[in-house]
Amino acid sequence: MAGTAGTPGTPRVLRAMNDRAALDLLLEHGPLSRTRIGKLTGLSKPTASQLLARLEAAGLVRVTGTSEGRPGPNAQLYAVNPAAAYAAGLDVTPHRIRAAVADVTGRTVGEFELPTPGRRPAHPVVRQVTDALDGAVKAAGLARDDVHRLVIGTPGAFDPGTGRLRYASHLPGWHSPTLLDELAAALPMPVEYENDVNLVAVAEQRLGAARGHADFVLLWNQEGMGAALVLGGRLHRGWTGGAGEVGFLPVPGTPLVRQVTKANSGGYQELAGSQAVPKLARELGIDVPSGPYTEAAAELLARAADHAGGPHRELLRTYATRLATGLASLVSVLDPELVVLSGSALTAGGEVLRALVQAELEELAAARPRLLVGDVHEHPVLRGALESALATTRDEVFDTSR
Repeated sequence: MAGTAGTPGTPRVLRAMNDRAALDLLLEHGPLSRTRIGKLTGLSKPTASQLLARLEAAGLVRVTGTSEGRPGPNAQLYAVNPAAAYAAGLDVTPHRIRAAVADVTGRTVGEFELPTPGRRPAHPVVRQVTDALDGAVKAAGLARDDVHRLVIGTPGAFDPGTGRLRYASHLPGWHSPTLLDELAAALPMPVEYENDVNLVAVAEQRLGAARGHADFVLLWNQEGMGAALVLGGRLHRGWTGGAGEVGFLPVPGTPLVRQVTKANSGGYQELAGSQAVPKLARELGIDVPSGPYTEAAAELLARAADHAGGPHRELLRTYATRLATGLASLVSVLDPELVVLSGSALTAGGEVLRALVQAELEELAAARPRLLVGDVHEHPVLRGALESALATTRDEVFDTSR
């Protein structure tokens, strides 16, 4: 295989490139025979055999069985060794921390959820993080030191200059300027921090509706509104990590919200956030289910999507207009190829709500991106954290040039 521009084509580098290509094929296709790996990589049978022997000796692949049902002797099948490395992810909200551990193939092997109720945390954040991580590690039958890398997803973003968490005043205990240093001292593995909505975009780009798309906007609406901006295949985080905090966006239809970071809200949040759905339903004479506003909003929108007309359809139409009002500003500036709708308040409305937002957006904006409902439904923030941690882990563990 040819080397990349500027990379010397030494035997060690070329072997490492072939090794990584084979490992990526095994991750994508599952167990493969030596012959099949040779065909997919373009390597000769002897070279493919040497490659597999090298990867097996390094503990990166293992024999998982033999092929059957074909003429001639059965061929050994090789797969990535799941125990070659483990990565972990955390999804942090004001109410709980959800943790998971995945092996290097991406299979989740341990999960744990730690409730964190109350405005004043009962335990310091460092203990909350370690307790949540240890719960998932224990569920996986591992030790904390077995985890190669951890990615923590939170609302807002940590300012690169000060180390303080910004745009998330509703997350108690996470705003100390020394928190990142304290976590680094308490955890044995490298730790990365990422905005929760950005992690949903990572999950959708690698596993869901945005696969194959290099330019897209993901609009998230659950406990709060946010967006992830992917440009040229890369997340755009902004100077302080605040890119995508669209809940603060001033929009027509609501009074100006001043000192938005103190209010932890803004025009678009007030107009189209989950908390606006129960209020709109009451105005239309629709019974509102009891419970948290996020759950009530999702139930109302799911119920409305099943009705052909009446106040439920008016609820969907009005809400679609509100969503499109903010989206029009985003797509007018960014001109994305795709907009992915995610979060319980958007996915609950399904295809019916998506079509209404699409029609409204085409009236309000010159750019006309395609809208899709997100495909990653189960714990998308956590899934994105695992995918992010696994990507870096694989780059490090699968590098056989060292």
